[in-house]
Amino acid sequence: MTRYAELSKHPRKFLALTGYTVKEFLALLSHFQAEFEQYMETHTLHGKPRGKRRYSEYKNSPLPTIEDKLLFILIYLKQGSIQEAHATLFGMHQPDANRWIHLLHPLLNQALAALGELPSREVEAFDPEADQTLYFHDGTERPIVRPVDPDEQKQYYSGKKKQHTVKNILLIDAEGRVLFLSLTCEGKKHDKRAADEAGYSLPEDSTLYQDAGFQGFTIAGVIIIQPKKKPRGKELTPDEKETNRLINQIRVRAEHAVGGVKRYRIVKDKIRNWKAGFRDKVMETCCGLHNFRLNFRPWHYKSLAT
Repeated sequence: MTRYAELSKHPRKFLALTGYTVKEFLALLSHFQAEFEQYMETHTLHGKPRGKRRYSEYKNSPLPTIEDKLLFILIYLKQGSIQEAHATLFGMHQPDANRWIHLLHPLLNQALAALGELPSREVEAFDPEADQTLYFHDGTERPIVRPVDPDEQKQYYSGKKKQHTVKNILLIDAEGRVLFLSLTCEGKKHDKRAADEAGYSLPEDSTLYQDAGFQGFTIAGVIIIQPKKKPRGKELTPDEKETNRLINQIRVRAEHAVGGVKRYRIVKDKIRNWKAGFRDKVMETCCGLHNFRLNFRPWHYKSLAT
């Protein structure tokens, strides 16, 4: 059975399985523990209201310590394995793994929210830092299991990816942090349309880098920079190609941020968790885990004059 006490002795394996170093794990642990203890004061492990009896760890618990509980949910998000396999890893049955996943995931999300690491989800609540002038946004698709309903099959089929997907728009700052995450929508929706529907705004005179998928997207008072599309039947000039190359060297930060979020395979591989709202909430959680990790392992880019 996988246990924190043993796995933490192997730093490389620990990082590969959780996406975090032991130091980063311990920094998150106290906040996760506070959320868990607060929840258990009023609820049972099955989510029912708690009576007068206080919570205590039951005998032969498959997750006997708070470290094991955080390890359990981080490995699930990082590896994206089926629940039967994840249950075997921790010496429990699949129904027990399912219950623990849907108990611990919301608590991890709440811990990241308390730390201020989750991206904003509502335009009204989105308040970019006043001193920031450089932003990036990008759309990312995630594969899902082929829906059974024919109408849903048509709705979620992405011709670009040749499979059924869901999509989110991420707004990213110059350091690679995800500031805003749009609501999850069908993967075939165009990036520009999804961004228009999200309706976010940026400080006046700031600069927003985007790719050609956002062709025509604008924000009042914001400088929009994107590579020039090749004219139909023609070629770009050498100067235009060089300009595109320089733009892409800067805009790649958005790709880095998306890749950082998708280190967690639960939002990279085909998601098989059918719980209502899980597809959207787990993307939010993985953005928060990415943002929290940057506090310890920041990305360093050359400063740009915008």
